[in-house]
Amino acid sequence: MLRSASAQMFRQLVRYRSSETNLILERSINRVQLLGRVGQDPVMRQVEGRNPVTIFSVATNEMWRSGEGEVTSTGDISQKTTWHRVSVFKPGLRDVAYQYVKKGSRILVEGKLDYGEYVDKNQVRRQATTIIADNIIFLSDNIRDRT
Repeated sequence: MLRSASAQMFRQLVRYRSSETNLILERSINRVQLLGRVGQDPVMRQVEGRNPVTIFSVATNEMWRSGEGEVTSTGDISQKTTWHRVSVFKPGLRDVAYQYVKKGSRILVEGKLDYGEYVDKNQVRRQATTIIADNIIFLSDNIRDRT
C-alpha cells in the first residue's frame, strides 16, 4: 500500500505542460499536522467586508535526552515548547472550533502554512506565521475538566 501511495504521489508531482500558454505547471505540497494542546480559548474576529475567522494557539512539545547518544543514557531530559497560531476560515469548521475548542484540550490540526505581514500598534512592520486549518480532530476533553 505504501508503494502504491508513493507511486501515486510521484505521478501527481510530475510536471504538466499547458499547450495553450506553454507554461510548466508543477504540483507542490503545503501541509501541516500539529498534535498538541490548545493554549487559549478561541476568539472570533471579523474585519469589515471580510468573512469572520476563529483564532487560537496550539502548543507542541519536543523532548530529548542530553548527554551521550545511547538510548539507556542517564542524561538530563530537555523540553522545548513551540506555540503555533491557528486560523480557521472554513465556515462550518470555524463555528465548531469557536464553540468546542477550549484551553487545555488536546487536538490534531491539519492545514497549511501561511506567511504574512502586519503593522503593529507602534507602526512597526511584523511578520507572522499562521496555520490555516482545514480539519480539526478533538482527541480529549479539556484537562481542567478531569480534575
